[in-house]
Amino acid sequence: MYRFGLVVLAGLWTTSPLLAGSWADSLFQELSKDFGSVPRGPALQHSFTIKNNRNEVVRISSIRVSCGCLSATATRSTLNPGEETTLVAIMDTTRFVGHKSVTIYVHFDLPRSDEVRLVVRANGRDDVQLSPSSLAFGSIKRGSTPTASVTVTFYGDPHIAVSAVDVESNYLSPKLTEVRRQGTEAVYKLEVTLRADTPVGKWFSDVWLRTSNANLPRIRVPLTVEVESALTASPEVVNLGEVKVGAEVERKVVVRGVKPFRITAIQGQDDALTARASSAEARPVHVLTVKLKPTQPGQVQRSLQVKTDMPEEGQVTIHTTATVVK
Repeated sequence: MYRFGLVVLAGLWTTSPLLAGSWADSLFQELSKDFGSVPRGPALQHSFTIKNNRNEVVRISSIRVSCGCLSATATRSTLNPGEETTLVAIMDTTRFVGHKSVTIYVHFDLPRSDEVRLVVRANGRDDVQLSPSSLAFGSIKRGSTPTASVTVTFYGDPHIAVSAVDVESNYLSPKLTEVRRQGTEAVYKLEVTLRADTPVGKWFSDVWLRTSNANLPRIRVPLTVEVESALTASPEVVNLGEVKVGAEVERKVVVRGVKPFRITAIQGQDDALTARASSAEARPVHVLTVKLKPTQPGQVQRSLQVKTDMPEEGQVTIHTTATVVK
């Protein structure tokens, strides 16, 4: 996410705007979310995007929900014109059975009082189980093609069958295998492989299983992944603190790649700011020594571009900050 709230890639997560009934409704891309039939146990998460499309500041003063089985939090409460945020709703499926509809009341006090009602729905089922509860890839490096899997178990219908697997993004490649069938129990294994060119970011998506049971037409399997750049610097922002004019301060920065690489150039250096790599050889990890020896007081905000021989995403930027005093 990006933690973002969340940054959403078209295809990984799609939303559909609804007709707005008030100025506050028009800030939301959508006013409802239906998770469909879901196994009891997994937490369901959805982010409602809020964008200030007005020429004045808007502010969320309070958020409340109609059921304790759902929590809702906005990542930001005050938005200037053009800014956006997300309201993250998390539904606890262990706290209900059957159809559940929860209303989220979002109250605004700026530019004037108004309330938006968001509706979240789900159908909690005891006759299906996921193990584990989601396709959780964790953090991966861009360029890799990992696979995550879940076991899906159906209870109570000896004739149930999964007829199709639907994905919300072409970056996902699913494979479904029937593992066993005994009495009224049917077990499937769902495997999903991520494409190597999946963009960097934190993504949420869903995989849907279509079944032959009219009372259980679709099952949602949540998917999460955080794709990291093939080349990273840690830290990305180097705070050199307070430095006297003429004094020298240094920090270490670790640059990591998905495979061995050489550093070919470091741009942005001058007499005051320098950076030196620990090795000229190809290796998956390099340590840079960043030094600052300022000649005049003031705020320092500089960037260094580290270039490598990696064919794709072969550059990373390191930002430096310092306060120079006499």
